[in-house]
Amino acid sequence: MDGIAAVQPFNDPHLQQLRPDLALRQGSETGQLLDLDGRFGLHPGFQPLARLFQEQRLSIVHGVGSPHTTRSHFDAQDYMETGTPGRKGTASGWLNRAVGQLEHDGSPFRALSLTPALPRSLYGPNYALSVERLEDLRIGAGLPVLNNSGQTAGGFEALYRQTSEELLRESGSVSLDAAQMLQEVNLDQYRPSRGVRYPNSTLGNSLKQIAQLIKAGVGLEVAFAESPGWDTHARQGGQFGGFTRKANDLARSISNFWQDLGPYQDQVVVMTMTEFGRTVHQNGSGGTDHGRASCLFVLGNEVAGGQILGNVPTLAVENLEDGRDLPVTTDFRSVFTGVAEGHLGTSSREDLFPDWSGDPLSLFR
Repeated sequence: MDGIAAVQPFNDPHLQQLRPDLALRQGSETGQLLDLDGRFGLHPGFQPLARLFQEQRLSIVHGVGSPHTTRSHFDAQDYMETGTPGRKGTASGWLNRAVGQLEHDGSPFRALSLTPALPRSLYGPNYALSVERLEDLRIGAGLPVLNNSGQTAGGFEALYRQTSEELLRESGSVSLDAAQMLQEVNLDQYRPSRGVRYPNSTLGNSLKQIAQLIKAGVGLEVAFAESPGWDTHARQGGQFGGFTRKANDLARSISNFWQDLGPYQDQVVVMTMTEFGRTVHQNGSGGTDHGRASCLFVLGNEVAGGQILGNVPTLAVENLEDGRDLPVTTDFRSVFTGVAEGHLGTSSREDLFPDWSGDPLSLFR
């Protein structure tokens, strides 16, 4: 995601020159940046998040990214989700390790991903479920689930017919328990809170289902959802365009999710993540190419919100990484650790992020 487009340093004297077609101006008119703190402006596509920032529930971390310099989507995402930048082949993901530090018996919905396949961040020895739609997680559905090693297993009944391995038997048992719990939730009768209108999108539908599970009290502790389509190489747009559409979907999905939670908000923290940002200079196709640092959002009632953390230098060429990118001034692991310790109560930083000795970012009151 293009962090410079999302949260623009509108007073920077270099911004309009570097992004003549993408940079917006701060103001009160429709389509202009929403002033956050006199220095940064929120892209109008993210307008639904502005109120949460003003209410001091939402913080923004800028200049965040990985210390590894790859611009490969696949490598960068792998490094971020495993929490081991530059090291390939890490067997577990940082969220799976975080779940393991909670040190209590969890429900079958302890860790859930609303995706076709288990994300790398949830790979590992602690069980996690992956399913696109909750309605598919029913006894007799026969859809694939994922075991706690991230390997594909068969449908619920087939799991027992096709294997005698203890690991898959245990995974199948967990999946059956989850399906049985869902029978008591009445999926088809769920209605979001009054006034909530989720976007009919991948992210909107996923967050709607996560809200349903939270309010059903099934023991959900970590949930993962995706927002694809941020690779804006061409026709990114300023006030209008592909970036604005993605921004609006993300912001509307999160703001409706937050409203839907109602009294459950005190139990929840939402954090976004992206593998890297985009080049500061726009390209010849009206877009931006793979870059380095970006920004992320952290939302919660106990979050010390209404502030922009991190460091964004003046966008002069000599301040940019390789003369083209926003430099990484905040290691993503400091943000992730701050959320894991401040909200989930994890205790072992060495286990959560091996070979890292940095300090967690202070995000909570």
